[in-house]
Amino acid sequence: MRATIALIVLLPLPLTASPLAGQEGGRAFVPADWHRVTTVSSPAMSPDGRRVAFTVTTVADSQNKRHSEVWVANTAGGDPVRFTSPGVESSTPRWSADGTLLIFSSTRPGSRSSNWALRMDQAGGEAFEYDGPPAGSLSADGKVTAWSEAATVDSSADRAGQPSSGRSRTPDGSITTPVDPARFDGRQYVELPIKGNGRGFLTNRTEPRRWRPSQIWLQAAGGEKRMITDTRYSHRSVAVSPDGKWVAFVAEPALRPDSMVEAEDDSLARLPYHAARDEAPRNTEDIYLVSASGGAPRKVASIMGVENNLAWSPDGSRIAFVRQEHRTAQQILAVVPVAGGAVVDLTAGWQYEPASVEWLRNGRIAMSAAIGGRTAVFMVDPASKQRTEVVGGRRRVNGPSLDAGGTRMGYVATSMTRPTELFVADIDGKNERRVTSFNDRLNAEIAWADAERFTFKSVGDVEIEGWLMKPHGYQAGKKYPLTLYIHGGPHSAYGENWFDEFQNLAGAGMMVLFTNPRGSSGYGAAFTYATRGRWFAEDYQDLMKAVDIAAARPDVDSTRMGVTGGSYGGVMTAWVTAKTDRFKAAQTDRMISNWWSWYGTSDAQGLTEFEFYGKPWDNPAMYDSLSPIRYVRNVTTPTLMVQSEEDHRTPMTDAEQWFTALKKQGTPVELVRYPRSTHDLSRTGEPWLLVDRLGRLRQWFTHWLEAPPKEMTP
Repeated sequence: MRATIALIVLLPLPLTASPLAGQEGGRAFVPADWHRVTTVSSPAMSPDGRRVAFTVTTVADSQNKRHSEVWVANTAGGDPVRFTSPGVESSTPRWSADGTLLIFSSTRPGSRSSNWALRMDQAGGEAFEYDGPPAGSLSADGKVTAWSEAATVDSSADRAGQPSSGRSRTPDGSITTPVDPARFDGRQYVELPIKGNGRGFLTNRTEPRRWRPSQIWLQAAGGEKRMITDTRYSHRSVAVSPDGKWVAFVAEPALRPDSMVEAEDDSLARLPYHAARDEAPRNTEDIYLVSASGGAPRKVASIMGVENNLAWSPDGSRIAFVRQEHRTAQQILAVVPVAGGAVVDLTAGWQYEPASVEWLRNGRIAMSAAIGGRTAVFMVDPASKQRTEVVGGRRRVNGPSLDAGGTRMGYVATSMTRPTELFVADIDGKNERRVTSFNDRLNAEIAWADAERFTFKSVGDVEIEGWLMKPHGYQAGKKYPLTLYIHGGPHSAYGENWFDEFQNLAGAGMMVLFTNPRGSSGYGAAFTYATRGRWFAEDYQDLMKAVDIAAARPDVDSTRMGVTGGSYGGVMTAWVTAKTDRFKAAQTDRMISNWWSWYGTSDAQGLTEFEFYGKPWDNPAMYDSLSPIRYVRNVTTPTLMVQSEEDHRTPMTDAEQWFTALKKQGTPVELVRYPRSTHDLSRTGEPWLLVDRLGRLRQWFTHWLEAPPKEMTP
């Protein structure tokens, strides 16, 4: 890989058409091609840097499921090799400290263990159940592993909040009981939560709750694991010192019991929103140190807000970490002396925020970060605070994994026209080599659509990043229909990666416009939280400004435009169609139409309690005014609706309200309800259903945008 030092230059969208890479030769993507895409993930570099393990996920089309295996490649070259059985599911590999074991997660018949291992210091051999230390923090010599987990307690009280397997038992604290327990097969609840997306209806707590604070555990190479703390408070972000003698961790500032902290939080949560109280900065975590032999902890630093991602300096004198003063504040990479002293911020004033952090033996800190719609790996000099981008470019780089010496790294990368593959490079980004070629055959067959990247100034002179993807077979001089995609979250983001949904519509002959309006992540905390209390205001204007720019192009037919999105993108799509009729077709996924009904049926009430400054009865005007259902009489845009039967994040009830309203007023509408599917249908749903959804989106927009639409009975 070549080192990329400067950030990519932001260029305006050209108003004249130009050919794009990836458009020459090859056929268009069709939904059935989705089954042929291989996904590479979870890279794990061996301690000596000679091998990298990773997860390979394919689609077993005939079985309607995904299949995952663990593969290993030599970093010096050669073809990667599958190391796990094709008859079982295996994923998320990691190495033992000495590199002799390859440990991975696996589900195997007749075993209750989820962790398995293969010996890597000898040829061949069967996988065996692994009962060693879990993934954790290693000392510099690899001889001591530290981690945090709760002590085991066998109690139904601790199973509360787990998926229900059927008949509900009478919950602790209930007043009513079944008249005949043998004949009652319903569910009974006396506390929240009662359901969760992907988990369904949850199990009751049938006896008083037992608190299980997470404790610090250590295991020396060849020794037994031991719990070195026994407290009523939890330990988080555990990191063992280079010499294995100390363990740093994050905990509640006053080391109060978990039960007390949660009781306080529960009490505050019941109160109406109050700005002076709820917006005031709170110190919720501090950094502590405890001896590997146990004993009383010592506070290293008391810092307003929260801290995480602890990493020791090679000489054991300092700890690097990521801090955030409050929920909407910028995350900052910082360093503090272990002996105590001033906290030094290393990225203060930087627009972007650190993700993974690792202190290298050469004294530099490896840090990954999202830079708008792309991601990159940086080296940070703690002395000068200088950042050097070593891996980047117009792509997304995921899961960088370093060897023990900090000399080599492995990572998964994807770009607009290339699905995921594994790469390795030197720690300075040089000598990059693509290790895998799982998608080469598909890449050679399909002309993936590329996208022009552009930025523009929106309301308030705020810069917004966007992309315009041209259709397959693009020809200068022709006008093409366009579909605007709106991402979810609202704090997720689109970017420089291969995405099946964009390729789907581009393959059908449409322009695809996607942007990161205010509220998106990757541009700093101020940008991310600019929409708090202001949903559908400036973010809506950002989207419409992007549409205005694209619609002015000579190759875009502004009379044939569509709009689509999921979750936040779904409710924004509904909002768009209620506020303008410029779009000739719409598609909503995982939509919300009524914030009151959503609040009472979703598993994520905390979203709007934060974003809308309280519960619906605390701030009814905002919940009312931001509910698209209040303006549904304005909607004339033909709308396809996709909703999952087991989506407890954005439940079916809101889609039903929108569908009924559109149908009653004569707006063309279709509602597709997918069984056995959750909020994650478009990402991890059953392959057959996921591909069916892609096909329906393609059909819908082709019908309304590609040619004069046929009559559709309301």
